[in-house]
Order: sequence, then structure tokens, then C-alpha cells
Amino acid sequence: MNKWLIPIILVTLLFVLPSIIHAQEGISLVDSTAEVYFPSALVFKIKAASQSDITKLRLHYQVERMNYAQVTSEAWPDFTPSPKVETEWLWDMRKATLPAGTTVKYWWTIEDAKGNKLITSPELIRFEDLRYSWQKLTMGQIDLFWYKGSQSFAEELMAACQQALERLAEDTGVYLEKPISLYIYASAKDLQGAMIFPQEWTGGVAFTEYGLIAIGVPVNELSWGKRAVAHELGHMVIHQMTFSPYGAIVLPTWLDEGLAMHAEGKPDPYLESWLKKAISEHKLISVRSLSSPFSAKPEDAYISYAQSQSLVEFLIQNYGKDKMLNLLSLLKEGNSCNDAMNEVYGFDQDGLDILWRKHITSQTQSQPRSQHVSMQETSQEKLLREEVLNRQVAATILLGVP
Repeated sequence: MNKWLIPIILVTLLFVLPSIIHAQEGISLVDSTAEVYFPSALVFKIKAASQSDITKLRLHYQVERMNYAQVTSEAWPDFTPSPKVETEWLWDMRKATLPAGTTVKYWWTIEDAKGNKLITSPELIRFEDLRYSWQKLTMGQIDLFWYKGSQSFAEELMAACQQALERLAEDTGVYLEKPISLYIYASAKDLQGAMIFPQEWTGGVAFTEYGLIAIGVPVNELSWGKRAVAHELGHMVIHQMTFSPYGAIVLPTWLDEGLAMHAEGKPDPYLESWLKKAISEHKLISVRSLSSPFSAKPEDAYISYAQSQSLVEFLIQNYGKDKMLNLLSLLKEGNSCNDAMNEVYGFDQDGLDILWRKHITSQTQSQPRSQHVSMQETSQEKLLREEVLNRQVAATILLGVP
């Protein structure tokens, strides 16, 4: 037994010694760390040594997000050439922010005056919101993080997510393709504290390319929270499915919002009342107009959301999930909405407008007069109004990487 042990030790030494000698004669990494200062900064620190002056230090980093081609960014920290160097590079989130939960892979290239080069092993850092002690619940491809509320609170939100996924899969054939992280803040104020430049009305946001959703859900507003997580998850699933080598496809707003509303389940009575009011007062909005961002005016926004859900359900109920999936696939390939609809359904958005108006008008006339529904804005409608404003701001703010 000992006879076998000696050769194994010798062979091991033959492989290890060259790298040890290289480390002694060349460059050695003393320390490499990354520190999170949420939400304002991410700091990368390095200490290195060599027998000759270290002349070049370069940080490489990759942000985990949806990409067909991995993008590697570089940063060059300031330092004075010396045999021993210690420096850092600060990622200022005021210039290019990252959402909470983003994972960053990073490594260094170090060179000295003699031409030696050392490339360090890649490391991962997660840009977490360290203000709270997060709990985690996982089911399938969804990780749900929360810090206030009981286990059953989180489980009910997770159940709403799973029901939304099942509903979309059954009615549209679309599935979640990549893992999702869902951060539940205890209030809109807490959520806004996770943002560099928050708007006072922000209550939820979906970072589709990062696979991250953040929503403020008070413990006493669980019913609203369940619809809110289903809605944002609906956006995430659809945007994952339509993401293409050409980048994120901009879907017609009525289709994007209609599918997200469909993920919630049954139409909200409040929004239905706005739709009926629009029908009776001849204030329906054309499908072509609904392809663009919705109006920030509350009354018009409510009609836009209600009409979008009704349009999507009209297509699903009358033409089936296979055609809806085919429509999304053609949009992913870069086809225009009108071309894709003509190929799938035999009519474009104007044709849909005519068919849907005829259907919804006859359906409304055949229904018994419904009970009065309060027109006072609820939490769900407030979120929808906030989403309209969020999307208008998103049109002018780039969420990028330096």
C-alpha cells in the first residue's frame, strides 16, 4: 500500500511545483474582494504583488441578464506602478444602476514590467438589498424573497404566481423559460428606498432582462398583492418568450398588458365597469392607438387596460392558444404586428378592432344590467396607473452597464 502512495505523491508534486515556482517568480494575487453599498455603489478591491513593478490592472465583469451574446465590460482603476499594489474601482450606480438581486461575475488581469501576466479566477457577487433580513421561498423556477409577514403570507403570493403560470401555459402555450427572483417589499416606501431615483408613485417594477421583479406589498393588502405579482410575472413570461437575437421586442401595448391582465385571472369588476361605461358612451379606443403607450390620464388608462384584457381574451376564446403562441413567435422573429396577425388570424389590428367591437357590444347588450360598482380607485387600479407612469419614465431612462 505504501509503494503505491509514494508515486502518487511524486506525481502530484510534479504538477503542483511548476505553478508554485511561477507564483513566486511572477505575479501573485494577495486579495480580491467586492463590497456592496446598496443601492448606491459596488466596490471592487484588489491587492497584488510581483518582483517587478506591476504596470497594468484591468477589471473584467459580466452582468447576469438575458443576452444572446455575453457582454464583458472592463474598468481600469487608478494606481501607481509598484511591486506591491492595492487599489479599487467603484461602480457608481447613479450613472448606471443595477436592480436588487443582480449577479455580477468579475475577474482581474494583472501585468508587470517583465511581461508576466496573471488572470484571476472568476468570482460572483450579488447586488443585494442589505437593509433587510430576507427570507426565501422557492418553487420551480421562482425564488420569492420577503422580510415582513408570515410564511403563509409568502406561500399565498407564491401560489398566485404558480396559478398565473398555469393560466398562461394553458391559454397561450407560453412557459417560464428562465428562473425569476421576486422581491416583496413591505411597502412602496421600502421599495423606493431600493432605487437611486425613485418616483413617489412607484409601487412595483419588473426588470425583464434581469429576471427580477420588485413589488411593495403590505401584509394587510394580500389580495391586491396576489394580483400584482401575477400581473408582473405575466410581463416577465411574455418578454422571456419574445426575447430575440435582435434584442427585446417591443410588443403592442394592448397585447403586452392584455396578457399580463389575463395572467391575473378574472377581470377586475372596477375595470369592467369602466369598459362598459366606455361602450355606452362610445368612448372605446382603437386597437391601433392601444399599440402605443397608454395615456397617463386615469380614466383613459383604466379603459385601456380593461379593453386590452378583453381583446386578448377575445382572441384566446375564439381562436385558441395555438394561434396566440404562433402570433408571439412571429413577433419574436421581427415581424410587424399587422403582418403577424394577418398570417395567423387573417386580419390585422384594424380588423381585430371591428370584430371585437361587434362582439363586445352584442355581449354587453345581451347581459342583464349589472349591480352598481363603486368608481373609487382601488389598490389594483392605482398599481396600473403607476405602471403607465413607470413605462413613460422607462422610455427616457436607460438601465445599462457602463
